[in-house]
Amino acid sequence: MRIFALCLSILFWVTNLSAQPFVVIVRHAEKTVSDDKDPDLSSAGLARAGVLAEMLKDSAIVSIFVSEFKRSSETAASTARSLSITPTVVPAKDTNVLVTKLHALTGNALVVGHSNTIPELIKALGIDVPVSIPENDYTQFFVVTLGDRPALFRLSYPNDVKTKASPAGR
Repeated sequence: MRIFALCLSILFWVTNLSAQPFVVIVRHAEKTVSDDKDPDLSSAGLARAGVLAEMLKDSAIVSIFVSEFKRSSETAASTARSLSITPTVVPAKDTNVLVTKLHALTGNALVVGHSNTIPELIKALGIDVPVSIPENDYTQFFVVTLGDRPALFRLSYPNDVKTKASPAGR
């Protein structure tokens, strides 16, 4: 975890040095197995959300964006508490609205999305590299630097994240 935190800190330092804001984009964490169309996070998902908060505690994030689904807001909750930020809800299907809000920021942001919305968001932020997130993968996250020449950094949670796999979900 220390090596991962060091790498993430270096990335944040480099983007701050270049004065380009960045957006951390993560898929919501693992959700409970349920027939509910809007399930809560599982215990593994809550653990992953806690790791996210720890990873981003020194990231200079000024805004957090979540979708209308509980799994998205619950994933962001620990980070929002630790940074004293009230998340902004943007409906999952409103990619253009979210992109406009991200470009209007004067700082860094966290976006908690879904496996089917993150690829579209990354493309709308100016990244031409196709992104695909398997249905059962909760380990990836992305950092996009904004500006005239957006860049994509694709990262994974540290291997020591202690969560149990759960069935796939959007």
